[in-house]
Amino acid sequence: MFERIFAFLKNLPGGHGASSRTLTEDDPRVAAAALLVHVIRADGERNDDELRGLTAALSKAYNLHGAELKAVIEAAQEAEASAVDIYTFTTVLKRHLDEEARIEFIRLVWEIVLSDGVMRELEENLVWRIAELIGVDGRTRVTIRQQVLEERGGIPGST
Repeated sequence: MFERIFAFLKNLPGGHGASSRTLTEDDPRVAAAALLVHVIRADGERNDDELRGLTAALSKAYNLHGAELKAVIEAAQEAEASAVDIYTFTTVLKRHLDEEARIEFIRLVWEIVLSDGVMRELEENLVWRIAELIGVDGRTRVTIRQQVLEERGGIPGST
């Protein structure tokens, strides 16, 4: 799962040599990370493995370490915590990503949702909203979910 996150984040605009001064929610790296943080937090259960994976993905994709890595993560967490809704982040991704990259982002979101082995209705709804806002149609979203489920060996429990 995290290999795809590495590859996706590496291809976002602003991924090479950007300074911490550019770390706002308008930065596609921060927007993508903030949405992934939002998805991780959506079920109300803290999952340290997911957060470590996100940290590793950001570090590897942007060659960030120490203070720089901490700044990107903090910017994403602060942006997510202060956001009224996810529209702020989805508009940034829609503006910066082509159709293929937006579809790949939805795959990443599904992988995070399904990583704990349980698909909650709230999480499924969140993926639907993100997909709609970044321009990924319902059929594609469902197809991607099925592919991720098959890769993981079946349907997780639902709540």
